[in-house]
Formats: sequence, C-alpha cells, structure tokens
Amino acid sequence: MLVMIVFLTALLAFRASGTAGARRFTTWRVSAAHALAVMLLLTASAHFVPPSVTAMPNQADMIAMVPPQLPFPKALVLVTGVLELLGAAGLTWARTRRPAGLCLALLFVAMTPANIHAALDPAQIDATTLWLRLPQQALYVSCALWVALSTRRTVTDPEPAHSM
Repeated sequence: MLVMIVFLTALLAFRASGTAGARRFTTWRVSAAHALAVMLLLTASAHFVPPSVTAMPNQADMIAMVPPQLPFPKALVLVTGVLELLGAAGLTWARTRRPAGLCLALLFVAMTPANIHAALDPAQIDATTLWLRLPQQALYVSCALWVALSTRRTVTDPEPAHSM
C-alpha cells in the first residue's frame, strides 16, 4: 500500500506545483509520468537492498517472489531493478517518455507472474498485501500506457543545408 500512497502523493504534489506555476507539471499526464518515476525509484531500490536490511523489502524478498520455474532469480531481480530505474529516468524526459512508458507497461505485465507466485506461496510473509498489488499493477500498466500513448511525437525540422 505504501507504493500506491507514494504514487498518489507524488501525482498530487506534481500537479499542485503545476497549478502553482511550475510549467513542467501543467498537465495530468506529465505529472503522472513523474509520479510513476518516483514510485519506480522506491520499488527499484528494493531490488538492491541487502538482506540484512529489514525496514523495507529487500533483495532476498524479491528473489523469493520469482517463480521457481524461472532460472537465475537473483539476476532477474537485478535486471528488473535496473529496468525500473531506466524506465523512471525515461519517463522524466519528453523525448523518451513514449518508449519508456511502453517498455514499462510490458515490464509490469512480465512481472505479474512473480506477484501471483508470491501471493499464492504460503511461505511469503505478506501475501495479503500482494493480492492488493495486482489491481495496483493494473493501474500502473494503464498509467504507463496513458503517458506513453498520449505523448505526441514531434518531428523536428531538418538541419538547413549549408550553401557552398
């Protein structure tokens, strides 16, 4: 639930700053892109936190979520963490927002089996909240697609030809 609270708080804060005059955040879509980026910074951090840290989800918790049928669970956790960080960065720049949003939507869908596996695994400590993550994940997929598909591609004018 913390992830959803962070997302919604960031969304409202960015949009409020747009209303207060920050030109970058004058639209809900741009504010949502940045809010999703903030949320991804939080979730990606768990992929790299050592198991000795217990104040938040850590890498061992993420590895435990990987279905046993998938090889190299630690590598998958590290790669998805890096992809989340790259996606967060991509969402903040207008030029990369569209591909970042599309790739993140695919990543969120690809990570769904891990959430389902964790929710069904009785060894998981917090399986109840994992069931809440599935509808939240649908929201994040929708948000990533909304941000990506509403980003207009602008064709820049070609460089003027140099006369000799």
